[in-house]
Amino acid sequence: MKIEQTTDLSICRALRHQVFVVEQNVPEAEEWDGLDGQAIHLVAWQGNKAVGTARILEKGDTGKIGRVCVTQEARGTGLGAALIRAALDVLRGRPGMRRALLGAQTHAIGFYEKLGFVAHGPIYDDAGIPHRDMTRDL
Repeated sequence: MKIEQTTDLSICRALRHQVFVVEQNVPEAEEWDGLDGQAIHLVAWQGNKAVGTARILEKGDTGKIGRVCVTQEARGTGLGAALIRAALDVLRGRPGMRRALLGAQTHAIGFYEKLGFVAHGPIYDDAGIPHRDMTRDL
């Protein structure tokens, strides 16, 4: 498994379409929020096949990790955790970054807690899926 930064948004968008739009029924209008052009994108490879992605948006001293997805065949392999660790490494290398933020689907809160994130605030709806904000210091 290899994770790298990419500027090829077509790979990331294809993965996100499959996981979020097809599998999780997220409306396309909500998935494509217009922020991809200002984000750092990661893609995970298994051999020559893209199997996961994440994006990072910077605001002040905080990096927001989002659009994290792993294809069905690569779930349960540790890839999701590896993508989060890779995103944290990217943020640590950016000047002035102090913390990471993400909006976790509520069923995944335990997963993110194992990676050092702490849940804050109320549960909210994002694209019909309950979420909660989580942060961790870098």
